[in-house]
Amino acid sequence: MRAVVAIALVGACGGKPPPAPAPPPVAPAPIKRMPIEDSTEPDDGVSVVSAHGHMEPEAVQAGMGPHADELAACFTSRAGRRRWLGGHVVVHWDIKADGEVTRVVLAESDLGAWPVEKCVLEIARGATFGKPVGGDAEFVLPLDFKALTQSNVWDEDRGHKAIGKQLDALAKCAKKQAPPDDVTITLYIGPHGMTQSVGFSSAKTVIDDVWGDCAEKAIMAWRLPDPHGMVAKLAVRYRPR
Repeated sequence: MRAVVAIALVGACGGKPPPAPAPPPVAPAPIKRMPIEDSTEPDDGVSVVSAHGHMEPEAVQAGMGPHADELAACFTSRAGRRRWLGGHVVVHWDIKADGEVTRVVLAESDLGAWPVEKCVLEIARGATFGKPVGGDAEFVLPLDFKALTQSNVWDEDRGHKAIGKQLDALAKCAKKQAPPDDVTITLYIGPHGMTQSVGFSSAKTVIDDVWGDCAEKAIMAWRLPDPHGMVAKLAVRYRPR
């Protein structure tokens, strides 16, 4: 069972940015409930249901609502003049029946800005919630960061051709911290094929700050095809061997 709440975060950048508008409150959305599992129904008519619990939207709002301004600041304080920076982020929590958060991951992100993503993760890891209803639960928080100008999006095949064997350079980051199992790398390419920004997400495993910092540094040194007057955006999958 998964509770889903949404908050839109709009950042301004470039020149002298106007003050960022106050983020809207976290709004509760309908819960997606698991169907009743009644394949083993006793003679007394009692149905056996899934032991997996759920979080009520109000509980998620109570936990994340106080952090709305901080989440917005993750973007507005780090976007700078990069008007093309923007994307969709989904934070995923696993929470025990007693309210203990056991895992927080960036399940999705096409933002392509690790400093922003790391800031969001730090806030998410520090948030506290009430007990879920009915046992262990999971829930997600979608966040949208609006770009002020468009970038030229390259498809995955073109991205892999552009990057080539430079992905192999990320192996050195495993010496500092075990790499995530399956990572989506989103990056922007600017003039002369220089990497402008990069970010990461993985639905399977936690992206450790040490690995993320190391991978960001390595990718910022890549040299890629020149997008000729545009900022290009691409995403590729990275699966360490």
